Amino acid sequence: MSTPPLLIFGAGSIGTALAQAALTAPKAPPVHVVTRGTAPEGTTAHHLDPGNETALAQLAEDLPEISGLLITLGTLHTETYAPEKSLKALDPAAMAEVYRVNAILPATIFKHFLPRLPRKAPAFAAALSARVGSISDNNLGGWVSYRASKAALNQVIRTFSIELARSHPQARLIGLHPGTVATALSQPFRGNAPKVFTPSESAAHLWRTIAATTPDDSGKLFAWDGKEITP
Repeated sequence: MSTPPLLIFGAGSIGTALAQAALTAPKAPPVHVVTRGTAPEGTTAHHLDPGNETALAQLAEDLPEISGLLITLGTLHTETYAPEKSLKALDPAAMAEVYRVNAILPATIFKHFLPRLPRKAPAFAAALSARVGSISDNNLGGWVSYRASKAALNQVIRTFSIELARSHPQARLIGLHPGTVATALSQPFRGNAPKVFTPSESAAHLWRTIAATTPDDSGKLFAWDGKEITP
């Protein structure tokens, strides 16, 4: 009987590094990557727009069971929008797009693929979140769209974890804060960061954190060093 695949959404710097690390792990499952670009060598690519729910539903039909789920999709800035420095910079259209990518897309992916986790075996699902999504940790202000979207993602994770525990008691659903990683997303903003990780370093940290969690940790947000971040 074939091993169910690990399913990763996103083939950016962190998603690619996570996939590459998974491929080299002992007894590694097949790694499937959902991307509109190039998937890492050694993985099975599914080229689709994660915003297309019809395509997501079809992929879920094609993959009746997965061993784990990782969502690495996210946005902070593009050529048309950037994190707000003050309330006068708020653009409702940009905020809606940030919220769509950072909260609605992961929620929709969870909708279709959490049921594909094994019901009678240990399993995990995780999405990249951010420390700045913590409401209690917000002492600086600014970045309202990004902060709000990640706070919403954290609430999605918490809410779905409760339902998942009823149907998949050995599974856990968590949020992951990767720290500051040398990617295009962080490039304009990492000048004062105390630590900047390479994508491969970040992937190693995240895999260790995932491995250390249990179903009792479901619904929580963890930093790259394994420490829980309060909402």
